[in-house]
Amino acid sequence: MRAGEAVRNHAPVTQLLVKLLLAPSFVVGASLTARRFGPRIGGLVAGLPVVAGPILLAYALAHGSRFAAGAAAGTLLGLVSLIAFVVVYGRLAGHLSWSASMIAGWCAFALCTAVFSALTIPAGAGVALALLALAGGLAALPRPRRAPPATVPPPRWDLPLRAGCAMALVLTLTAIAGWLGPQLSGLLAPFPIIATVLAIFTHAQRGVDETLRLLRGMVSGFGAFALFCFTLAVSLRALGTAAGFVLAAAVALLTQSLVFAATHRRAAPLAEAQLATAEPELSAVRAR
Repeated sequence: MRAGEAVRNHAPVTQLLVKLLLAPSFVVGASLTARRFGPRIGGLVAGLPVVAGPILLAYALAHGSRFAAGAAAGTLLGLVSLIAFVVVYGRLAGHLSWSASMIAGWCAFALCTAVFSALTIPAGAGVALALLALAGGLAALPRPRRAPPATVPPPRWDLPLRAGCAMALVLTLTAIAGWLGPQLSGLLAPFPIIATVLAIFTHAQRGVDETLRLLRGMVSGFGAFALFCFTLAVSLRALGTAAGFVLAAAVALLTQSLVFAATHRRAAPLAEAQLATAEPELSAVRAR
């Protein structure tokens, strides 16, 4: 009993430390994945609930599994807000700078959060709405028009700066969420921390088409995010914190593995077609 009370008493510190350590590390990991396998696969990895998951875990430690289950159901609505950010950024990226696209995306997230703050819906309706928003997001995002450009080695400061930006956003979100109470804090759990960092760096360094590949991969990966939150919402009360989070993590990883396999199968023929299209141009350049 004393051990449990000690964990709960230190839950705010635990939450802050987990977010500070995990989010920057995950930004670096997703960035390296994008460099190795392309921005779409990097986006898939970034679609996992790496920030919202630790926040919900901290809620469970501080307030119990019932509170965390309700917050997980609310986070499903926050995921719709996150998809709104991605869609707005992707739609504007070809016309505006990364900074203007980011601000517009944040405004879309804030507007959706304000609307959803007045709603309370069951987990089943929440996951249905999130998956519907996922499908709508993929339909609304423009498709890349050009083949991936040649890889250019990034500067040495790139990864540390990305990690620093992620840490700054986490600190800001933590401060704001502490003032707003549990309902709005749950809606803010999916705030686009990793999505923002990856989008603006890709936009600035690799251009619009690579940004769209990243964002489309990210939205495709949000299915795992939604099922993670839904599993928590329906299982935490019965299974408890440890078993509920293990089950939710397993569901998310399995879902993301299936999406990754499907994406890889679709990407292989497309890459061959792009290579075949580029061959005549390369031959013409060599002839000159």
